[in-house]
Amino acid sequence: MMRLENKVALISGGARGMGAAEAKLFASEGARVVIGDLLEEGGRRTEAEVNEAGGDCLFVKLDVTSEADWQQAVAAAVARFGKLDILVNNAGIYRTERVEETSEELWDQVMEINTKGVFLGTKNAIPEMRRVGGGSIINISSVAGLVGNTMSAAYIASKGAVRLFTKATAIQYAKDGIRANSVHPGTIETPMTAHLLSQESYRQNRTERTPLGRLGTPEDVACGVLYLASDESSFVTGSELVIDGGRTAQ
Repeated sequence: MMRLENKVALISGGARGMGAAEAKLFASEGARVVIGDLLEEGGRRTEAEVNEAGGDCLFVKLDVTSEADWQQAVAAAVARFGKLDILVNNAGIYRTERVEETSEELWDQVMEINTKGVFLGTKNAIPEMRRVGGGSIINISSVAGLVGNTMSAAYIASKGAVRLFTKATAIQYAKDGIRANSVHPGTIETPMTAHLLSQESYRQNRTERTPLGRLGTPEDVACGVLYLASDESSFVTGSELVIDGGRTAQ
């Protein structure tokens, strides 16, 4: 039996990077998948790749800062597949500005996407999960949601908020059979980090700070997300899964 057989998942930021890897892995494990993103070309491409590989995937255009878009995405999942069992709040942006370099506009943008987006996705998924007797919500935070660093003021704040919002969700909806957990990747090679990792000094620094001696891949994260989405983690809620090659163990 496949690990997500008969389950329906909605993944934000599913057009590329970690979201696309999660969609492909979920489908290979039997899930029917809806991916939401503003990147329509990439989303359609991922949708086609999943379906060509024998999966069942639907792309929907999704601005995670819009409650109307979230309502439509959840409705699309239910209309196409009949229910919603899994939500992965994967969409996010990364900015590197320190506190004094962070404008009010930048702060608001990062918070809107990284934190409000998680809130809206969770809020709109819960009623459908309750209707079917439970579900699993996985929020992609970061090691920056666990420890500080010398850059990324708004990003750190947003990911720390995701971590504690996840715990609040877990406690408030445990009686409904809804689990909520956060995932905390270290440095992962994705389109979002490509610009920074193209700088040799930055890449070397991040690699040297990772005890396992390499950067992470989207598939590394997807495997952890798969565990939290599956019934194998049925006694896991309000927890943090750190996927960082040992970086925060130091």
